[in-house]
Amino acid sequence: MHITKIKNRSNGNSVFKLICVLTVACMLTACTGVGKSDIGEGKKHINFLYNFSTNSLDPHVDSSYVPIRAGITETLVKLDEENLTIEPWLAENWSGEDGIHWTINLREDISFHNGRIMDANAVKVSLERALQENVAIQNALKIDTIEAEGHTLKITTKEQFPEFISELVNPNVSIIDVTENDIINRPIGTGPFSLKSFNPGSKLEMERYDKYWDGPSKLDSVSFLFNEDANARSLALKSGQVDIVYRPEVESLDSLRVQEGIKIEETPTFRVHQMTMNLERESLQDVNVRRAIDSLIDRQKIVDTILLGYAEPAVGPFLPSLPFSPSYEQGETGKDVAISYLEKAGYSLNDGMMQKDGKQLSFTLLTYSARADLPLIAQVFQSDAKQIGIDVSIRQIDTPEDYMASSRDWDLATYSNLTAPRGDAGYYLNATYHPTGALNFSRAEEPELTEIIDMLNQTVNQTDRAVLAEKAADFVNKNMINSFILHPDTIVAYNEKKVKNWITARSEYYMITNNLDVH
Repeated sequence: MHITKIKNRSNGNSVFKLICVLTVACMLTACTGVGKSDIGEGKKHINFLYNFSTNSLDPHVDSSYVPIRAGITETLVKLDEENLTIEPWLAENWSGEDGIHWTINLREDISFHNGRIMDANAVKVSLERALQENVAIQNALKIDTIEAEGHTLKITTKEQFPEFISELVNPNVSIIDVTENDIINRPIGTGPFSLKSFNPGSKLEMERYDKYWDGPSKLDSVSFLFNEDANARSLALKSGQVDIVYRPEVESLDSLRVQEGIKIEETPTFRVHQMTMNLERESLQDVNVRRAIDSLIDRQKIVDTILLGYAEPAVGPFLPSLPFSPSYEQGETGKDVAISYLEKAGYSLNDGMMQKDGKQLSFTLLTYSARADLPLIAQVFQSDAKQIGIDVSIRQIDTPEDYMASSRDWDLATYSNLTAPRGDAGYYLNATYHPTGALNFSRAEEPELTEIIDMLNQTVNQTDRAVLAEKAADFVNKNMINSFILHPDTIVAYNEKKVKNWITARSEYYMITNNLDVH
């Protein structure tokens, strides 16, 4: 096994072990910044530990979505996760029967954390900043003009776009006061908690916003902490340093269960672990090579040995229980199947190496540690590929979205993606397979697929949308643009003797709410 780690990460085993020890020690002591001195006597406080860190809290560009997850910012609408429908949030209601001209009426009792009233003009300039700062938001919202008067917005889209309102669920469209100077370190939102301090890459300290429009939080304050080491997160909960841990180490769940007072919740979410394929790489332009890669993925083994059953094998991008999930079955897999596909692509196994024109087939595979199971999946794939003579070099990166978008020196990537965070297939298909999509790291540009997605964007009827979504997923499967590995459960562990009213959201957007409390 050979793994390259970039951004000053060491390859040496002794150094790696030392880093792990220091990371855990740091997590359990000073690095969390959590201690009795931080919390006033008799105050209601929760320490929440998250698995992704961020160096910026600018909600319009932050790919970790920390501001909305931490309860600092809110969007105009939100997802009703039970019914997979859009419900009002900062917006009170909306209309737009023709799919182009939209009227959004805002709640009139909302203020930003600095006391400024959230009126239509404040929302307008916030939306305009999001469009200016984030090209992906431009492509997703398709906004032509925005007019503001009182507490009413009038928005015109560039084309008929019936699902426009659902795109406003996106955390990158959070509403903030853009007149404030330091949005990166201190965004001013409308949520139940205002930001007290931010230590980039380490933690946020937040305090209750007493004038919150939906009723002030029952908590006085929250520490929102980061640690990308799953073992360290589990140890922090066991030791009592934190109260809630997002995605504890799967291997630690049995030991957490037997510890008095700790509760574990797991729920299927709108997420898929996939093998993203860079279609700009010469070898991957042959569909038979892509099918061989897919055939090498032993999904059930990965679910059983790495996720310990807290997942289900993926057939397509969408969870099978969703109404727009494709109905096709997983094709044949295994080393013999992979070899047969590679033979169709002109490769042959000689002297233990899969070769073509005297050159061994090799891949650079990206992965990242913030999702602890992805590097392990990469290693399993590397081992299985080696058995049929394919050389796989694993490269560990920090921020996958930034790296895959800006660097093209890779072939494959283990990547985890929310596929239905709006309760609809449109988001994932647009973001991942449309030529303008923000997450189109494959650089797929298939006219037939683009046409299907464009039709989906202009279709209102949910039955018709489901048919188009399935048609798009079938095209992706037939052409093996990406390969889907599994749907992981979201796992949260917390101290149930202290924490009250925690909800594990399927969308993974809504975490620190005004209902969260302590016993």
